[in-house]
Amino acid sequence: MAKISYRSSFFQIIMVGFICFCVPGMFNALNAMGGGGQVDATTGSKANTALYTTFSVFGLLGGGIVNILGIRVTMFFSALTYALYSGSYIYLNDTGIGSFTIAAGAILGIGAGVLWAGQGMIMTSYPLEHEKGNYIFIFWSIFNLGAVIGSIIPTAINSPDPSLPNSGYIAFLVIEVFGSCLAFALAPPSTVVRSDGSAVIISKQDNVFGEFVEIIKLFANPKMLSLFFLSFSSNYFYTYQFNLYNSAHYTVNSRGFNNIFYWGSQMIGAYVYSLLLDSKRSRKSRAYIATTSVFILFNAIWVWTIFQHRNFGPVRDGTEHLYNFRITGSKYAGSVILYALMGFCDSAWQSLAYWLIGSFSNDSTILSRYVGFYKGVQSAGAAVSWGIDSAHVKPTPQLIINMVFLNVAIPFMYYICSKTTETSEVNPKLAYEESEV
Repeated sequence: MAKISYRSSFFQIIMVGFICFCVPGMFNALNAMGGGGQVDATTGSKANTALYTTFSVFGLLGGGIVNILGIRVTMFFSALTYALYSGSYIYLNDTGIGSFTIAAGAILGIGAGVLWAGQGMIMTSYPLEHEKGNYIFIFWSIFNLGAVIGSIIPTAINSPDPSLPNSGYIAFLVIEVFGSCLAFALAPPSTVVRSDGSAVIISKQDNVFGEFVEIIKLFANPKMLSLFFLSFSSNYFYTYQFNLYNSAHYTVNSRGFNNIFYWGSQMIGAYVYSLLLDSKRSRKSRAYIATTSVFILFNAIWVWTIFQHRNFGPVRDGTEHLYNFRITGSKYAGSVILYALMGFCDSAWQSLAYWLIGSFSNDSTILSRYVGFYKGVQSAGAAVSWGIDSAHVKPTPQLIINMVFLNVAIPFMYYICSKTTETSEVNPKLAYEESEV
């Protein structure tokens, strides 16, 4: 076993975890409040529509950008776009004008596409095959701990204002700038050593055109096409959970309180699925079991959500009573448990998605493109979801659409399971060829 040193794969996954702790972790804490912490969620929904529209393009291109420019500089500049977005809400608070926040959302989509392609490359290509579930858990736990800590900010501020005050947005901004600087602590992939002492597999393209050609080829890859509905639905449900569940029925401080449990349960979910995905069963068996369990869990959660909304009452008609974790009483418990289980299911879905992608290859260059494809399609789905919400579509149709997309993805996931092989530990060229069949 290689020692845990600066250039070890274990240390590097921890570093990228802390970058995401400070950057998208804070964004998740802010976004999960619904409307970016504002009373009127319209600007937040429009900003997210712009964000995920550009994210869908640069998520797809992100792997090529990382491969050409390197991991440090791309992670640094892309992380700064998160700070810009958080800062834009200060302007919104002071002026009531949402155009800057919407523009900042579009810029963030560019940065997020590149950042997550780099993160996904590290998380899927640095571990050995029997470690991939554990590395996903390590990253997901550190990353979501950031969202847990970030969720404490609006709870601790305890402002009487219905919107998050400027001090809250400033706290998010400072942490995100610090996280951006951590990108320079990442080692180049060519110098990273995996736990058995082997080097990370890299098959680098020499020019921009070569990267572009390889990205285009993804649309002829059956495994990538089978990932489409899994990818499209994997962030689609955030709009419903954050805006129509958390934001619509809770006070601003209670939203932050709820998110402590939402993101905390993500850490638990990642751990539970790491045990399954790295178990001693055959790789194909693990894939089938994980897919089936996610299918059952998510449908159970959506059915429970239908019944919970009967307890909540009307949504967005000006008459709803907002739950407050300090004074609502015992009926608050069931609602927050359901919200926490939504977070658990999200981490299970994401862990499975990354593990399946990681089973296609062990080459960092190839996997950066695969993750970019996943994030690009994922963001296209999120853009559609936020766009639907910004048009004030009623909650019930949105819930039904969520359930439909989830269930449509399952047969394609089973197809991927059926094609899963015991190993991808071959030379880079063969690994790529194997992923095409």
